[in-house]
Amino acid sequence: MSTNPPELQWLDGDVPKALGFEDTYFSKAGGLAETRHVFLAGNRLPDRFETTTAFTIAEFGFGTGLNFLTAIAAWRALENPPELTFVSFELFPMTPDQLAKALSAFPELGDLANELIDYWQPCAGWSQFRVAGANLVLGVGDARELIKDLKPETQAADTSSIVIPLVDAWFLDGFSPARNPELWDADLLRSAADLTAPEGTLATYTAAGWVRRNLQAAGFLIEKTSGFAGKREMVIGRKA
Repeated sequence: MSTNPPELQWLDGDVPKALGFEDTYFSKAGGLAETRHVFLAGNRLPDRFETTTAFTIAEFGFGTGLNFLTAIAAWRALENPPELTFVSFELFPMTPDQLAKALSAFPELGDLANELIDYWQPCAGWSQFRVAGANLVLGVGDARELIKDLKPETQAADTSSIVIPLVDAWFLDGFSPARNPELWDADLLRSAADLTAPEGTLATYTAAGWVRRNLQAAGFLIEKTSGFAGKREMVIGRKA
């Protein structure tokens, strides 16, 4: 089945904005620094990589792949990195050319970005492939439907299920909740909690009140902390 790439506007030359959501994929103040502040530091990475033999990250909103590549770079810098699985959802996957243009803004990720682009042939549904030694499990379509296909290794699953390890850290990176409420849906977040390991964590750039309430209702303990680049607050949490 075919996929629908996003319609983009390029701000300042290399910052992609999704016209369908009227929002940018990363901060104009610095996408790489933003990812490190919100998603890595918010989930206490890479420190937690060093305390286990296997680690699973899951993400709503693959976008440009910046979060994935930033996590990979931090993981690969370790002397003895754990086995890494990265599960991500994307409704409108970029074309290889769009991906390459967006990631050209981050030359320090160049080799990893090139490897991702070489593999990048998104198709509707689930795909699994290895990038830089990590297992990328990519779901293209509506996350609210696709997440029903995922089953943790701790549960029995039928042959149609995608079996994944329990999630140790969530990157909640959908577009603005006001413009993309589907990725902050209460039922979707409950499904995410069901896939999360005990004491598993989450981080997101938003501190919207209704998002916090949905996360709490899903079973996460939530707290606000300092946001990125002048943004007063963001949210971190762990499974209760």
